[in-house]
Amino acid sequence: MEAGNGRIIAISGASGFVGVHLSHSLHRAGWDVVALSRQDFTGSATTLAERLREAWGVINLAGTPILGRWTPAYKKVLAESRIGLTRLLVEAMAVMPERPALFLSTSAVGYYAEGRRHTEESYIQSDDFLGHLTRDWEGEAWRAKALGLRTIVFRLGVVLGPDGGALKQMLPPFRLGFGGTIGSGAQAFSWIHLDDLIAAYLAAVADPNWEGAYNLTAPEPTTNAGLTRALGAALNRPTWFSVPGCILRLRFGEGASVLTRGQEVIPKRLLKAGFQFTYPTIDQAVRQCLANG
Repeated sequence: MEAGNGRIIAISGASGFVGVHLSHSLHRAGWDVVALSRQDFTGSATTLAERLREAWGVINLAGTPILGRWTPAYKKVLAESRIGLTRLLVEAMAVMPERPALFLSTSAVGYYAEGRRHTEESYIQSDDFLGHLTRDWEGEAWRAKALGLRTIVFRLGVVLGPDGGALKQMLPPFRLGFGGTIGSGAQAFSWIHLDDLIAAYLAAVADPNWEGAYNLTAPEPTTNAGLTRALGAALNRPTWFSVPGCILRLRFGEGASVLTRGQEVIPKRLLKAGFQFTYPTIDQAVRQCLANG
């Protein structure tokens, strides 16, 4: 089927931190954005297909926040907001008489195991809950490729920006001088500045050669201790404190692994494509975020 001809991109998760900034950037680039709401995913694939009508592309950003106590009920919510929602999007595009040209779906670096450096071409997949969640999430997205759509999956690191996201939650104790590492601080921390993330999305929309899986992470991953040092230096505050992993496990249970574990991930395909990072190091990213926050 031929793709819609209009300058229209539909986005799930458009009201989130990344979605709001991406929507504004697409508008500035001349695109019209259709923001898909939760209500759009309560009906059938046919009903959703009507909302996607005339869309040139679909960007899937939806997903319930991963940090929380992973009770069986919450795990079900996490899965449905990722796997189930992505499945419905692909089913909707399958019944469209004119399908979009592009499906760009989200995943996360939780796809990868701890303990080694990963690229898109050389990696070990994690065998824990997050690994299985991201594998199945991506599996639904890849079904769009069989429909003839240019299909991309972005595996996101932690997104750092001046007005929301992870830093908004981290900064209050650091500003008061109570900042510090989580656990040993040795766990890998793969991240990306919001501006670089948005630039990658715009590049993927514009360049038909972009296809497949990409790591959306800065080229210089750090550790939790490295992030802590960067925040302390930028704020001129001490970072003597440490939050023991056992305390986090008491609060979040299995979900504490989001904070106490990490993956070292390199964006090999972005670099190979010639993508230029504005903020390649954690010190540069943190300074910019704090200067504009």
